[in-house]
Amino acid sequence: MTRHELRVPRVGQVNVTRTTRGVRTRLRGHGTIVLVVLVTVILYAVAWPTLHLTHRVPPPVQPIVAALAAWPFLFVRANPALGWAISAASAAVIPAVFDLVPDSGYTYPWQVVHIIVIMALLLSVSLTAGPPTVLVAWAATSLLFLAEAPGDDGRGWAFGLTALVVFALLVRWLVSSRRQLAAEEETSELERARRAILEEKARIARDLHDVVAHHMSMVVVQAQSAPYRLPEVSEETRAEFESIGASARQALNEIRGLLGVLRSDAELVERAPQPGTAQIRELLDGTRRAGIALSWDVTGDPSVLSELSGLALYRILQESLANAARHRPGSHVDVTLNYGPDAVALRVVNGPARTEPDQTLPVEHSGGSGITGMFERAVAVGGTLGTRPLDDGGFEVVATLPATSPARR
Repeated sequence: MTRHELRVPRVGQVNVTRTTRGVRTRLRGHGTIVLVVLVTVILYAVAWPTLHLTHRVPPPVQPIVAALAAWPFLFVRANPALGWAISAASAAVIPAVFDLVPDSGYTYPWQVVHIIVIMALLLSVSLTAGPPTVLVAWAATSLLFLAEAPGDDGRGWAFGLTALVVFALLVRWLVSSRRQLAAEEETSELERARRAILEEKARIARDLHDVVAHHMSMVVVQAQSAPYRLPEVSEETRAEFESIGASARQALNEIRGLLGVLRSDAELVERAPQPGTAQIRELLDGTRRAGIALSWDVTGDPSVLSELSGLALYRILQESLANAARHRPGSHVDVTLNYGPDAVALRVVNGPARTEPDQTLPVEHSGGSGITGMFERAVAVGGTLGTRPLDDGGFEVVATLPATSPARR
């Protein structure tokens, strides 16, 4: 068990959560639009029938003047600055064009609906717009009330409007602070999770270095020094030791590359150079030097294969050869590799074992778990892989990989 356990949501759960959250956001937005339209209709229904009670407006013009008072409220959420500009401009024009009804007892130059709408729009501007827009809206509205409000009411209205803007700015600052705090907490949580992952990777790297890399280094040293330490070493034995040393050095280099990736602190680690089609001939020669009866037939142009498909092809072939040597020792292995314009076909066939498999040796894996690992590599690049035992006791691996990765296609 690792020292840190990180619960990672599955892809399906993440998609369902995002979809549900998006649906809720859309429903909330639609609900807000419906509410704004409903309030606007109610305000207009109040402004039009009562306009003749406060202002001397010709009947044909009354619907238009009432609309100027109520309809700007439609912009309270979508574009409050535009709605405020329309409402403020109409509030400056209406007193100059239309007189109040005498003896009505109403002394304000605008309808109550108009005053409610312009205050709501000023509040929305203060909550959402930039500082210059808020400053202009507050100053213009205050001056408008100072100039048009009856008696000494203008100063009271200016003070009230200032208090309204200050209140909106305080609410805006509070909401912004909470959002920033939530973002910082999320960042801290991600950083803690990232640090836990890095610590676990460092521990794995230490274990690999202390155990695997150390023993592989000893294998290299013993293989290189054996011809000098042991008397009467034949040329065949010397060549065998050189093959063992070369294979061990290659494995050690790959382990060092893996250690570099594990120890890296970068969020996006550039993938170290990986084997591909250029190293397949070296893999076949190394397998033959290791004492495996191997023959191969390679046709086509390997340059058509992408880097990802080339890596998958190399690892599948490497695993197939390792399994043949492990489970069918002494058998002959035949490799057929055909690079086509759109895909590459690989077939690895080995005969029955000529000696008993050594059960004390671990099975060599090449980045996977035997056949399961090969299948996953093939599927990852959009290819297929099939395996089957043969009637004579041998085994067959057939893989077809596309020339380009699924993402590029």
